[in-house]
Amino acid sequence: MKSNFLTAILLLFSLAFLFSCKEDSEAQRIIDKSIEAHGGKVFEASNISFDFRNRYYEISKNPSKFQYLREFSDSTGFVRDVLNNSGFVRTVNGETVSLPGDRIKAFTNSVNSVAYFTFLPYGLNDEAVYKTYLGEGELEGKNYHKIKVTFSEDGGGEDFDDEFIYWINQQTNLIDYLAYSYHTDGGGVRFRKAIKKHEVGGLILQDYENYQPVDKNTPVEEMESLFKEGKLELLSEIRLENVTVETPLKD
Repeated sequence: MKSNFLTAILLLFSLAFLFSCKEDSEAQRIIDKSIEAHGGKVFEASNISFDFRNRYYEISKNPSKFQYLREFSDSTGFVRDVLNNSGFVRTVNGETVSLPGDRIKAFTNSVNSVAYFTFLPYGLNDEAVYKTYLGEGELEGKNYHKIKVTFSEDGGGEDFDDEFIYWINQQTNLIDYLAYSYHTDGGGVRFRKAIKKHEVGGLILQDYENYQPVDKNTPVEEMESLFKEGKLELLSEIRLENVTVETPLKD
């Protein structure tokens, strides 16, 4: 009897493992198709520039290196932020500024966040990314694959405990919606709807409407139903201006 019980338990664990592998394999397949639809290998051989909220950005990233640049003017003068494999450096009017650790962390998170969302879905195949297929869904009359993304603490960066859900259009393989929870600056949860596509240099970059719920502790899994019920507040719009893509990647 004991032997039969142990056999049943092992069988259940084996079936659960096989189902999990199948779900993750499906998530991987869909993400691969989405990366290709948004530009694929062009992401690895391009320097992307644009204006966002009165600040100029240049973003480049490939499997071995990255560099994110941000420039703007404020009361201190002309500010230039550079984040790359070596770390973060801010200069004001050409002079390097010494910053405390908390400010370096804040500026790094700010620049990195813009780069992450602009490059989507490139980056979702990084080693620290875990992908799970949540099944199919429908939003505003279109059919979607739903993919949940979480991150490993090892290699997942400061925001490894953030969670994302992507709605990938079954016809175009583009990301039309996404929801995410975050823990920086007091934390919260957001829902984004793609409203404009920038098709430049073989890439598709997107603008979004940015929504929030009444309760910032809302589970990310509930954002879809809240959007359908009209219970999310339009917080802002994420719009890229003057988008250009230069290839090959500059050294």
